[in-house]
Amino acid sequence: MTLIPLSPLLLSLKIASLATVAALLLGTPIAWILARGRFPGRAVLEAIVVVPLILPPTVTGYYLLLLIGRRGLLGRILEEGLNIGLVFTWKAAVLASTIAALPLFIKAAQGAFEGIDRRIEDAGRTFKPALVVLCTITFPLAWRGILAGAILAFARAMGEFGITLMIAGSIPGRTQTLALAIYDSVQANQPQEANAMSILATATVLLILVLVGRMTKVKY
Repeated sequence: MTLIPLSPLLLSLKIASLATVAALLLGTPIAWILARGRFPGRAVLEAIVVVPLILPPTVTGYYLLLLIGRRGLLGRILEEGLNIGLVFTWKAAVLASTIAALPLFIKAAQGAFEGIDRRIEDAGRTFKPALVVLCTITFPLAWRGILAGAILAFARAMGEFGITLMIAGSIPGRTQTLALAIYDSVQANQPQEANAMSILATATVLLILVLVGRMTKVKY
C-alpha cells in the first residue's frame, strides 16, 4: 500500500484555505460592483476578471514574476522597504491560488447578486440605510451563490499548478503542493505514489462539485 505524503496535502489545504478567504474578501465587493454598477469601464473590469481563466497559467505566472520578483516593481518595494520576499515561498503559492480562484468566485457571486429582485432592496432602503440593507437583505439572499463560489474557489486553489510553479516553484516541505507533488512523482518515475495522490485529488474535486450541486440545486 502506497502512503500519500502528508506534507503536500497539508500545504495544499493551507494554501487553498487562505486563497479562498482572500477571494472572498477581494471578490465580494468586485462581484457586487459588477452586478449593480453601471459605469464607464465596467466591461473592461469584467474582462480583467476573467483573464486568468483564459490566459495560459504560465503566462499569468510570468506576469506575476515580473511584478513580485526581486527586480519587479512590487517585489523590489517589498524586499527593500519591508524585507518581505514573496518569490519561491508559500506566500507566493497563496497569491497564485488566489489569482487562479478569484474569477470563479466573482462570477458565481455576481450571478447571485444579479438574481436578487432589486425591488426588495429598494423597499428595504426606505426604512434602513444602504449598508444595513446590504448586510441584512442582499447578503442573506445571495449566500448560496457566494458559498458555492467559495467552494469552487477552494477547489480551484487546491488544483492550481501552472502559476504556482512559475512564482513559487516546487520545493518539498515549503512550496510543493499536492498538484506539484503529483507532477514530481511522475517525473521521478514513481507511478504508485502519483496514482495515490491523483485519486485523492480527484475524489476531493468530485466531493466539492457534489456539494456545490446540492447547494445551488444544479445537476452536474
